[in-house]
Amino acid sequence: MNYPFWDVPLGYGILMGGIAVVHVFISHFAIGGGLYLVVAEQAARKRDDAAALAFLHTLSKFFARLTLVAGALTGVGIWFIIGLLNPAATEALIHNYVWGWATEWTFFFVEITAALLYYYGWERMTAAAHLTVGWIYFAAAWLSLFVINGILAFMLTPGKWLTTGNFWDGFFNPTFWPMLVLRTGVCVMLAGLYALLVAAPYAAGDFKARTVRTLTTWGLVGLAVTVAAGYWYWQAIPAEITTAALQMMPSPMRALRAAIWLAIALGVLLLVCRAMARQLPVALAVVLMAVGLAWFGSFEMFREGLRKPYAITGYIYGNGTEVAQVEHYRTDGYLSHIAYRSGDDGADLFRHACRSCHTVTGFKPLKPAFDGTDREFIAAIVRGTHLLKGHMPTFFGTAAEADEVAAYLFSRIDQRPLEQICAERGESVGPKAYAMRCGKCHPIGTASDKSVSFAGLDSDGLNGVLDMAASLGDGMPAYTGSPTERAALVAYMQTLGSQVTK
Repeated sequence: MNYPFWDVPLGYGILMGGIAVVHVFISHFAIGGGLYLVVAEQAARKRDDAAALAFLHTLSKFFARLTLVAGALTGVGIWFIIGLLNPAATEALIHNYVWGWATEWTFFFVEITAALLYYYGWERMTAAAHLTVGWIYFAAAWLSLFVINGILAFMLTPGKWLTTGNFWDGFFNPTFWPMLVLRTGVCVMLAGLYALLVAAPYAAGDFKARTVRTLTTWGLVGLAVTVAAGYWYWQAIPAEITTAALQMMPSPMRALRAAIWLAIALGVLLLVCRAMARQLPVALAVVLMAVGLAWFGSFEMFREGLRKPYAITGYIYGNGTEVAQVEHYRTDGYLSHIAYRSGDDGADLFRHACRSCHTVTGFKPLKPAFDGTDREFIAAIVRGTHLLKGHMPTFFGTAAEADEVAAYLFSRIDQRPLEQICAERGESVGPKAYAMRCGKCHPIGTASDKSVSFAGLDSDGLNGVLDMAASLGDGMPAYTGSPTERAALVAYMQTLGSQVTK
């Protein structure tokens, strides 16, 4: 909380994801594509295959332009964005891994130099020298991945580093090796996908058929390695993280399911490309690339989402709250630790405690979640954020600060009774009231579903449950809805209870 706050209309997840997914989709090709180029060139020179060498020359032009321009720019963009979105976590990564980053940047410099020499050396170098440069490029690129992988994996599973502070304990963390194998598999797979895009416009014939078959083999082998390493990765993640994800975090689990289905689609499409090797259409290659990008986006969303509520697990929360400072926040409140204040305490507290994930009306908006409720209810939800689905960070500020956040949000929501809002939108009041007042902690069909407790209760019994809601558990808010809303909610809870008894 020692930094000024960068407030933009877009959600931070969209900003970060939009840049990061494009970057990793290119940067992994920069590694796998480099390996494919040098392996294929070595084989083509042994066969004295002029057509294959000409294709590789064309591919290297596409490769150099894409990786050295778009890849480098999006890489800088990631540093720019993370420094603005979560400066405290970025500071921690720099301070703890300064020599790791220095090593990676050295490899990157070698990689860039070798890539330029490789592309411009097709007609200026001997075959042996050109191949040597190609192997130097791949080695530097993969070693760059090796270093970055250790730091990225550390953010989810810092392991013994939390107690030792040792560089190597954090670097070779519990998910280092499975993630390294997974990303290497992705590199090989993307080499096939990108090169298929370059090969697709070639005229139908034996050369195209041979090239497409080779490239689909790269794609399928890389996909197989990725899937196997993905299972290993899941097993290597500490059980408390995976259990929380399965029980409380629908977003990353939806992303994982999407990634599984998209991986299956990639396998099917690669087999279709192989069957059409002689006359692979450009449209099919484009579809394959789009599915590959969607898969990578889904996987990265899953991987990033698992860290909730942390930016670095066990060390700093996603909103920049340092775990080591929690007791100070509990005692002093947040406001006394916010170095740059705007004069609007509610806005400052919302920005620092909530804005890293939520907006009022944009990405993951809070207005629809609170329309038709009241300030008291919102304050109770703020105080109990750690109990909500999605594994949110605890609000460590004071009760007065929670009320400040509630006042800030209440002034920006629709303050009419929920029944009026639902009538205008054509929604049923009961299910909406349940989703807003109960479903934030107890969504239907999840591990925390409490609808079984409604079975056998009549309206009087359910009204009694609502009357003593605030005493039913730590963090449970009191029921503060209107009589009309209460009646609709009770009727809906009765239907849930009757479904259980069936």
